[in-house]
This record gives sequence, structure tokens and C-alpha cells, in this order.
Amino acid sequence: MKFVHMADMHFDMSFSQINDSNLGTLRRVEQRNVFKKIIDFISENQIEYFFIAGDLYEHKFIKESTIDFINSQFKKIPNTRIFITPGNHDPYINNSYYNKYNWNDNVKIFTDKLEKIELPDFDLYGFGFDDFYMKSSKIEDIVIENRDRVNILITHGSLDGGYDDGREYNPMPSYKVKQLGFDYVALGHIHKRNLTSDNYRIVYPGSTVAQGFDEPGSHGIIVGEFNEKNLNVEYVPMDESEFVVLDVDISGLKSIDDLVMKLQELSLNYNNYYEIYLVGNRSFEIDMYNLKKMIISPRIIKIKDKSIIGYDIESLINNNTLKGLFVSEIVNRIQYADENEKIKLEKALEIGLEILDK
Repeated sequence: MKFVHMADMHFDMSFSQINDSNLGTLRRVEQRNVFKKIIDFISENQIEYFFIAGDLYEHKFIKESTIDFINSQFKKIPNTRIFITPGNHDPYINNSYYNKYNWNDNVKIFTDKLEKIELPDFDLYGFGFDDFYMKSSKIEDIVIENRDRVNILITHGSLDGGYDDGREYNPMPSYKVKQLGFDYVALGHIHKRNLTSDNYRIVYPGSTVAQGFDEPGSHGIIVGEFNEKNLNVEYVPMDESEFVVLDVDISGLKSIDDLVMKLQELSLNYNNYYEIYLVGNRSFEIDMYNLKKMIISPRIIKIKDKSIIGYDIESLINNNTLKGLFVSEIVNRIQYADENEKIKLEKALEIGLEILDK
């Protein structure tokens, strides 16, 4: 018996980290392309079961045209049984598409009621969210009825609650989940992939596509196969784009022109999205607003200045010149300034030194 396990696609999310409406639209198109790849993979490999462990879409933003697209893809794999457990971003509520849409015949959507489904190859237990929060978990109510069969649990929630303030997203102590004795637990909610628990028996596949710079690395699906009770699982990448944070050392550059040229000459993967950190020692003022307008690469989403002024401040303070007097006065003020004032004074020091060097 073969299955695919995915979670946290978040169809129609805003992609707020991109801060560009056109790129946000592009990323949502990429979501669809990734989903089509998954459906093609399922079809080509004759996968019998497809587990979607919550947050398939964003209830707040989802469009009916996107739901139509999802369901049209489900129709392409009529011989695959599809099981969806609603999450905290797509709960099973009165006006949700889970409740009011006419899904394809091969789709089963769980509600907040714990349910057991007897299938030819295994027994499947599942439950989901009926609101945007779930303070207590249904795992307390689960009793596996037939341990001679393969038993699988699908749900969306927070294992040990370690990533959630308040732990109000179906909190599940890992020791209790282990005690239940499932042969596989298909989880969603945590966007970081976890394939290390209990010989791959309790699994987060991570978000299906990267959603921001806090989700680096490869993203995709889990593919599993049971031979009786023997389980083999593997991760299969599906998202061709990654969010990459890249340090660029600007030490030795003499001007903003040098910096723009260096950024334009970076070897970047056109499929990826980049956040650039400027690091090292600098000897010129950086106007971040104008710098961003001069960068022509559409894949550089953010630029942050983490560099430091490349002057020997101690030597300048002891230098009885106009520059030394200026540095001494600014450094003295910085010592007694609050954080906001400190930032302004450091910028004034940078600009002043650049002017005095001319």
C-alpha cells in the first residue's frame, strides 16, 4: 500500500514577506504548479492514498476559482482515495468550502468528530478543526480497535506545543501519541519537516511550498509504502523555489556604485527568492531606499544593512582635528542616547565622516 502525505499548502495566502503584489501572484501560481506536480506524481506512481493534513487553503483569502482548481486536480486521480483533515487556517465551519462545496467522489473530509474508516489496506483515524483554535485534542479519546491491521492517524496540530504561544492548536503530547501505537501518524501544522520521530512513524512533512525567509531549504511531500506492517518513507522535493538568506561582504568597497555593481553581479538562481544581508566594514553612506530601487534583479526581495562603519573610532577620537572633535562629540552623545536616538546618531556619524573625507 502506497501513500502520499502533504500538509500546509496554504492556497491563496498573501505571501506578505514578499511585499510585492506581482510576486505574490507569481508565488500563488507556483503553488498551483507544485500541486499539479504532486497530482502527476500520484498518477504516474499509482499511489492509492493521498493524505492532506490540514491548512490546504487560507479560509480568509481563498477564492472559489482556486477551490475549483484543487477539485479539478483531484478528478485526475479517480483511483486514489483522498483524505483531508481541516487545520486552523481552513477549519470545518459553516461557511467553509469543506462544508458547502461539492467535492469529487474520491475526497473524504474529516470534521472535528473523531472518526475511524475501515479501508482494504488499513484502518484510518482522523479528526480536524471546527474553529481557528483547538484547545484540547481528541487523541485522549482514541482507542485502536484492531492492532493486527495497519493503523494510521491523520490530524493537524502541535506536537508538544513547542512552537505555539498558548498551545491552542490541537496540543498533543508526543508521549501520548507514541503510546497510542499507530503505525503512521500523518501530521500537519509545523512547517519544518520532521522525519526523525520513532523510525519515521510520527511525521510532519513541513509546508508544501516555502512561504517566507523563515522557511529555508527544500519543500515537498512524504511518500510512504507499507508491506504488511513494514514501513518505508522518503521525502520527495516538489517546490522548485527556495527562500534564501545571503550574506554579502561589502568590506573594501568604496562607494554606492561599487555596491550596486557587486549586487548586480551576484550569481543567483532565478527560481529562488533572496534576502540580502550587507555585512563587513563600510566606508560610505548607504541609502537603503534608493539602493533597493537600483537593484534590477526581481528575485532580490529584501536588503538589510548589517555592516558596520569601517573607521578606527578610537584613533579618530584621539586625533586633535575637526574630524576627531566631531567623532568625539557624536560618540559621547551615543553613550547616553536611547535606542532610537542611537540609530540616528550612528547615521549622523557615518554621513559626517563621509563628508569630512571628501
